[in-house]
Amino acid sequence: MLPTPAHQGLSLLVGVKRCVDYAVKIRIRPDGKGVDTDVKNSMNPFDEIAVEEAVRLREKHKDEISRIAAVSIGPAKAADVLRQALAMGADDAIHVEVGKDAVLEPLAVSKILAAVTAKEMEKNADEKEAWAWHLGKQAIDDDASQTGQMLAAKLNWPQATFASKLDFKGKFAKGEKVEVTREVDGGLATVETTLPFVLTTDLRLNEPRYASLPNIMKAKKKPFQKLTLKDLGLEEDAKPRLETLEVKEPPKRQGGAKVGSVDELVSKLQEAGRI
Repeated sequence: MLPTPAHQGLSLLVGVKRCVDYAVKIRIRPDGKGVDTDVKNSMNPFDEIAVEEAVRLREKHKDEISRIAAVSIGPAKAADVLRQALAMGADDAIHVEVGKDAVLEPLAVSKILAAVTAKEMEKNADEKEAWAWHLGKQAIDDDASQTGQMLAAKLNWPQATFASKLDFKGKFAKGEKVEVTREVDGGLATVETTLPFVLTTDLRLNEPRYASLPNIMKAKKKPFQKLTLKDLGLEEDAKPRLETLEVKEPPKRQGGAKVGSVDELVSKLQEAGRI
């Protein structure tokens, strides 16, 4: 846990993942071991919400948030989503570059993000910063919804997952409390925590902005740091622990049929063994 004395400001680290675009029709690879990723890719939609919330927080608390850093783990092309985060309002980017065919499971991702956190905290030790992570609640490619929780465990920080509302009570520098409204099966639950903490964002938290052309141009000049797994000492930890045996498309839905009467409907349902 971070020390409790007063902090000079808050550094927000925001995780962004490059995924197959949500509008693309998914195709199974010929080897049946995964999906074809050589299609249009974009930032994971839940991560866009995480970036937007960080930027909105800074707009609301201008003097208290000293930095927003976007972090992504992926191949060289992952730089695209980092540039998008910079255009949305992040100050700098950290790219942990891995091979194009690397398979990173949530546990490996959480270890990498924890190592990035430790590296950034050590580098800024004299700044007396407070720290927090914003992550999307899940990625739309694997739908694991595990990275945020695992990262909180690795850092030994509190976690507030599936957030639909975020409210900082008082000033960050005083270490005052954060109130988070979470979406749960039975409705909404409100939890309270203090810095540092890990937040995962749900759909109703906000609506992400479109990056303007001037901000896209400015993003090209913002600091962009590149790291490797070797830099973080995690070459072995990032190896997958699971093997995908087979990926199948869901069965195609059968077409519907019209009936002329209630009696015919009942007869059809009986034939199908539904009643």
